[in-house]
Amino acid sequence: MNLERTNKKALFSLALGGFGIGLTEFVIMGILTEVSDALEITISQAGHFIAAYAFGVVVGAPLLTSLGSKLSPKRMLFILMVWFTLFNTLSGLSTNYVTLLLLRFLSGIPHGAFFGIGAVVAMKLARKGKSAQAIAMMFSGLTVANVIGVPIGTYIGQEFGWSMSFFLVGVVGILTLTTLQFWMPQMEAATNTPQVKLSEALRNKQLWAMIALTTIGTGGFFAWYSYIAPLITDVAGLEDHYVGYAMMLAGLGMVFGNFVGAKMAEVFSPLRAVIISLSVMSIVLVINMFIASNPYILMVFTFLIGAIAFTVSTPIQMAIINTAKGSEMLGSSMNQSAFNMGNASGAYLAGLPMVFGLEVIYSSLVGGILAASGVILAIAIYLYRKQQIGKSNKVAVPS
Repeated sequence: MNLERTNKKALFSLALGGFGIGLTEFVIMGILTEVSDALEITISQAGHFIAAYAFGVVVGAPLLTSLGSKLSPKRMLFILMVWFTLFNTLSGLSTNYVTLLLLRFLSGIPHGAFFGIGAVVAMKLARKGKSAQAIAMMFSGLTVANVIGVPIGTYIGQEFGWSMSFFLVGVVGILTLTTLQFWMPQMEAATNTPQVKLSEALRNKQLWAMIALTTIGTGGFFAWYSYIAPLITDVAGLEDHYVGYAMMLAGLGMVFGNFVGAKMAEVFSPLRAVIISLSVMSIVLVINMFIASNPYILMVFTFLIGAIAFTVSTPIQMAIINTAKGSEMLGSSMNQSAFNMGNASGAYLAGLPMVFGLEVIYSSLVGGILAASGVILAIAIYLYRKQQIGKSNKVAVPS
């Protein structure tokens, strides 16, 4: 019982770190105008800070996980959170475009490694058969950040200056460091060398297929989420302040969907759960294209899409970890890079219809196509694995 309580505290420290990461990743979107005014740059230039953070995640996840594989998970998580706290706090002191761009890139570097290592640690902390719930507990920090942290951080940034939003992230980082120090138990470091682990991961074709699945499939959600503001104001005809309410509804859906996804991973296999989630997401996104002009139904679908999208998080993270045998932390971290590649590619592809003069509602159609493409890839991976198991059984049976 005492051990179970200790493990719950450790999971809370991971969730708190996830809260801080979710806060810094998404709060910039709410204070973009304030940042652009203060630094005397355009809104489009300010948008580069979002891309710089995502690029930092993509670069940092495999790099830091590989370099830190000889350290104990507790020490590595602590170092990552020190990095996170330092560069997010320094971001609030930036006085020009170049400095903030560099600091946003550096702030994103520990993101993927923290979640990747944290997911493996969460599975080790979990009771037997409860690995999915433990991972969902860690990701709950990210989802709760969208409901509580981002609105509060946006309000503080708008009322007291954009720098205060980043100082708030620094405070969350310090709290996370404190809980990691006192609540996270010591675990043994991996025995393989970083070079061996990286080499194994790079040769694992199924791992690369899973990375592609995450990028393409979750890109469907980001294709929709990136253009939620114009959907609310231009298509549904609501006033600007309803965008904040819509994002909170989406965040509540994410919280709900995160734990539903954990249950799905326990009832089905993780990969089957991913297929189900992406299939439903594809259908709902296409329907969203036709109902977007109705503000009441659109708000319901905003919650629904947020929920469905995050039923994917835990199953796909578990599927990656199961695929990357011997390199679990590295594979798990690479999956976080894939999420951010999905973020960038989904937003870009969903914007293409508007380049050709089509309405913003077509962003939902692009999202539906990406999610459906993810389903096709997931089914292909599932059938390939089934075929490989069949071959192994034939070899095992004597003629």
